[in-house]
Amino acid sequence: MTSPVYFIDMRATIKENFIAKIGRLMEAAGIATLVDQRDLTAVKIHFGEMGNAAFIRPVYVRKVVEMIKKAGAVPFLTDANTLYAGTRSDAPHHLTTAIANGFAYAVVQAPLIIADGLRGKNETRVPIDQKRFASVYIGTDIIEADALVSVAHFKGHELSGFGGTIKNVGMGCASRKGKMAQHSGLSPKISGEQCIGCGECQDHCSQHAIAMVEEKAQIDADLCIGCGECILICPNEAIEVQWSRSIPVFLENMVEYTLGVLKGKPGKALFLNFITDVSPACDCYPSNDAPIVKNIGVVAATDPVAIDQASVDLVNAEPALAGTRLSANTAPGEDKFKGIYPQVDWEIQLDYAEKLGLGTRKYELVRI
Repeated sequence: MTSPVYFIDMRATIKENFIAKIGRLMEAAGIATLVDQRDLTAVKIHFGEMGNAAFIRPVYVRKVVEMIKKAGAVPFLTDANTLYAGTRSDAPHHLTTAIANGFAYAVVQAPLIIADGLRGKNETRVPIDQKRFASVYIGTDIIEADALVSVAHFKGHELSGFGGTIKNVGMGCASRKGKMAQHSGLSPKISGEQCIGCGECQDHCSQHAIAMVEEKAQIDADLCIGCGECILICPNEAIEVQWSRSIPVFLENMVEYTLGVLKGKPGKALFLNFITDVSPACDCYPSNDAPIVKNIGVVAATDPVAIDQASVDLVNAEPALAGTRLSANTAPGEDKFKGIYPQVDWEIQLDYAEKLGLGTRKYELVRI
């Protein structure tokens, strides 16, 4: 059994611009049958960290909003607060960042709601009884919404290999408690040879889990929440994830959270991946590197597994762009994400999602 994944490329004409094509894509994917009249519909999106510009253009999101309204539903844009200390770690800063990045009501024509409240504690426990978690913790406003439209920017990711629909839903909809649970066991390690004892990681650690011992940084694993901010902060690249032990668990955790988010929305969820500005790392960073392949287009589906598999395949089919972080697996058909993160087996998330019944890796690409 295969799942249909609908696809539009980046081509446009005077008769039909790219924004109009997004509307036709959503029609083909069945938005009118997935939402009912007056459904409060959560449009789950990443607003982009301040200083990052790889996130989805707000004018594209406005078309998504328009199509939901056309179907008779009531959309709102939403995300949950971050675990790390950035410009989206509480609702006031999160909303300020969203508006600064162009997601104001005047642009997107929908209100903005932070799903897990002021400090990330507005959460709902959802029982799932799976291998990793008996229950998961999701932003309450996501759970209480009647329908969900995930709008994900498809890109590379240092922990999951790539970030698409499953990450946007599973990690993105989790409350801060839920994010912490997914990252548990991800305590990074510090290279004593590269660490110069500058103290940057210690100053930025929100949990005070890093101390300077004999002019070298040390991480207290009992206090560490695995947010990974210290990896980003270190100016000498002396901190890294313990890949082999942590990544498989992290990926399964993320998939189980996706299951929890979608548990109450059978037949009420649509997923879009924007395969544009395919940056090598997450939009959570306060900057974005050059895209590794050309802008490809947008895919839409009701199957979160099939849409991510199709997105990976579309990226991997392209030749790499010159002058980017990607220096291996650059030819068409080669795995671009393993070229950037050779330690990450991204297929784990899709295999496990398929095992849990979230969807199938077998798909039919329907070009619109």
